[in-house]
Amino acid sequence: MQFHLNGFRTGAPDVQEAAPVLPTDIIDVLIIGCGPAGLTLAAQLAAFPEISTRIVERKAGPLELGQADGIACRTMEMFNTFGFADRVEREAYWVNETTFWKPGHEAEQKIVRHGRIADTEEGLSEFPHVILNQARVHDFYLEKMANAPTRLMPDYGLRLVDLTVPEERDAPVVVRLQPVDATGDEGVETIRARYVVGCDGARSVVRASIGRELRGDSANQAWGVMDVLAYTDFPDIRLKTAIHSASEGSILIIPREGGYLVRFYVELDKLAADERVSSKNITQDELVAAAQRILHPYVLDVKQVAWWSVYEIGQRLTDKFDDVPAGQEDSRLPRVFIAGDACHTHSPKAGQGMNVSMQDTFNLGWKLAAVLRGLAGAELLHSYSAERQAIAQELIDFDREFARMFSAKPKTAEDDDGIDPAEFQRYFIRQGRFTAGTATRYTPSRLTGAGRDQVLARGLPVGMRFHSAPVIRLADAKPMQLGHVHEADGRWRIYLFAGAEGLSGDFAALCDWLNSEASPIHRYTPAGADVDAVFDVRGVFQASHQAMSMDELPPILWPQKGRLGLKDYEKAFCVDPAADIYDMRAIDRARGCIIVVRPDQYIGEVLPLDARERLGQYFAGLLTLR
Repeated sequence: MQFHLNGFRTGAPDVQEAAPVLPTDIIDVLIIGCGPAGLTLAAQLAAFPEISTRIVERKAGPLELGQADGIACRTMEMFNTFGFADRVEREAYWVNETTFWKPGHEAEQKIVRHGRIADTEEGLSEFPHVILNQARVHDFYLEKMANAPTRLMPDYGLRLVDLTVPEERDAPVVVRLQPVDATGDEGVETIRARYVVGCDGARSVVRASIGRELRGDSANQAWGVMDVLAYTDFPDIRLKTAIHSASEGSILIIPREGGYLVRFYVELDKLAADERVSSKNITQDELVAAAQRILHPYVLDVKQVAWWSVYEIGQRLTDKFDDVPAGQEDSRLPRVFIAGDACHTHSPKAGQGMNVSMQDTFNLGWKLAAVLRGLAGAELLHSYSAERQAIAQELIDFDREFARMFSAKPKTAEDDDGIDPAEFQRYFIRQGRFTAGTATRYTPSRLTGAGRDQVLARGLPVGMRFHSAPVIRLADAKPMQLGHVHEADGRWRIYLFAGAEGLSGDFAALCDWLNSEASPIHRYTPAGADVDAVFDVRGVFQASHQAMSMDELPPILWPQKGRLGLKDYEKAFCVDPAADIYDMRAIDRARGCIIVVRPDQYIGEVLPLDARERLGQYFAGLLTLR
């Protein structure tokens, strides 16, 4: 963490100086909905004093008990950019292993463990898969927003009445809000916003306002979920566990934070084609009894139910995530967006909903900020729907198969139509990177290169998230993760991995060019801003940190910054001899390479060190000249 750049400050460094409130008739971004997607977006935009943002929520106050709890490795990497991944790690349950149970000897109607595996493959991420209540995630985001320069806080108790998108290209979206408890036209407030983002759930009013629909199907299968404090002699109660019983259905056990609380996803009855789960009038006691039958002969004595619900499995998706009709992208620009459950819904057992929803707005947030700050043209915003709708389709396809296999009866000698529990375990292993959130890969576009030089860094694929690895910071010999220099600040990261020539040759020529008027840094960085205000350039070297000196570095890797013109000592890194990043990420030691990383941590391009013109062309297709 860096602070004191513009003068000595006392107090907590996480609390940034408050920016003056700028009066405006038109706000830049209005966010409808204060769930994980809405708060991820709000926390990003709160960092920019020049962007006016408002977030509204129909609930009366902050969430106290949330439904979602699974936090994937990739989401933890994202949390780290907001500065609270360590707090989540400390409070959460760590999902280290998963066990699988199936029917034992039929005469005794027992269940037996048939598999035990690592929940995520080794080396997939420096962060674990964890479980933490959604409400705590909200708390961390709200604190981040409260400490940001804009001091952004949600307005609770407001509902969206309607919104209108004018035909004029530059006219703001007109939104009417009203207190939830008001009647008639009482308390109606009209807001004009350049952009509106609907994070208002599966029954999204924003989605309906732009004519989008959730389309899909239902599996006609009822499930229950409950968080309980219980006495049990089941040995794997503190491990993530999938149980297929002979005739009573299936259970997924998810241990919760705190050491005692446990979540059960319990299979209930099949539904008729025209039947809804709400018509079943399932009670809490029925849900507990179903869990007890599946766990038999193990004892499950539920002492307290903290929360419970019933639902039916369904997978639904919208065709686009913005208000521009398909085929009109060349003539219209998006002004209204939807994210999270407003555009994709599915079953909760695989723990993907909250994670994918937050990744939606992490993708959108930096793009909105770039456009509103004048760094990029509004055409960039088309890429949100193009990128995230494809990922949501992958999620729907995965969830449909996962739900089908988990709900199927175990295969037996008498019934060959079921699922072999071992097959479900193999599917779980195959999909491990998907459920960890690290399998996302954006296809080639203006933002994502074709990977023609991928051979230079085989372990850092273009279109996928930047997979961190250990390094040693040159200036102070601090061991750290290279990826942890990423912050949710809208900046691009450009990593220069030195080849065999080290600081000379192509590396030196590239650094000189980056410091010249012809480079993207000078072409797109606003006048008067720090040299790294838009592009954060970092160098990585194969030499030992003890064999190098700061005064060898070119100016781009040891720049002067801030009001006082202080030197930045945190731009250069060397390999960690215990875990060499060149080996771990298959980086060409002879030639080195350039890795361009987007503000959302996804790799935009891999280039040779001498590809200065191509680096300039990449950004010329995205950014606006200062």
